[in-house]
Amino acid sequence: MPIQTSFNPNGRKELKHAISKAEYYTLRKKLIHFMRSDPNAGTDGKYLIRSTYFDNKILNEKKEGFLNRDKYRVRIYGLSDRVINLERKSKRNNLTFKSKCNITRKEYEKIRVGDIQWMKNDERDLIRDLFLEMNNHLIKPKTVVDYEREAWVYPYGNVRVTFDMKVQSSLNNTDMFNKHLPMVDVLEPNLAILEVKYDEYIPEVIKLLLQLSDTRQEAYSKYQLSRMYG
Repeated sequence: MPIQTSFNPNGRKELKHAISKAEYYTLRKKLIHFMRSDPNAGTDGKYLIRSTYFDNKILNEKKEGFLNRDKYRVRIYGLSDRVINLERKSKRNNLTFKSKCNITRKEYEKIRVGDIQWMKNDERDLIRDLFLEMNNHLIKPKTVVDYEREAWVYPYGNVRVTFDMKVQSSLNNTDMFNKHLPMVDVLEPNLAILEVKYDEYIPEVIKLLLQLSDTRQEAYSKYQLSRMYG
């Protein structure tokens, strides 16, 4: 059985579309017979993701269609501070590369208020890279994004299909560990975001299942949605 991972040193391919809730229910009924639910999900097959995105340039780079760009974020699950990851998602010629490292809540709070000199000589490569971006390009924590995710995996081709719903933004508030952080909806309630990630190929059976006639053929970025209001 192939080993599955969301981190591939050779990069992964990624498709992202908005679909209707009706399409989501139809597609889910099909996938359940061929794919396995993410073992990290809850009993209902879903889990909550909260991410703080850094920005000063990535929104413009995305809008202008830059092929090479880096996006930094801090991510937690279920509003818990038990696992806090600093992640970098890089686009290189339509391939996606990811790297991550653990950070502490105290470290995040320092980064959030601009206390970053300690990062310069940190032993973690990603921390040092983020320091350079914050120091040289003035990127900083910009907004918190919440969404509910349902994920399905298929070993051959290392395929991961996710449905993201209830996407919300904190606008310009980055107090991500505040469980009562004010949030606003940024995705239409009748839509879900379908993401398909894979290594070198999508097996034919999965490809056929994903062919929904009225799927919107447009890329959807949860971060871009979150910046609709500021």
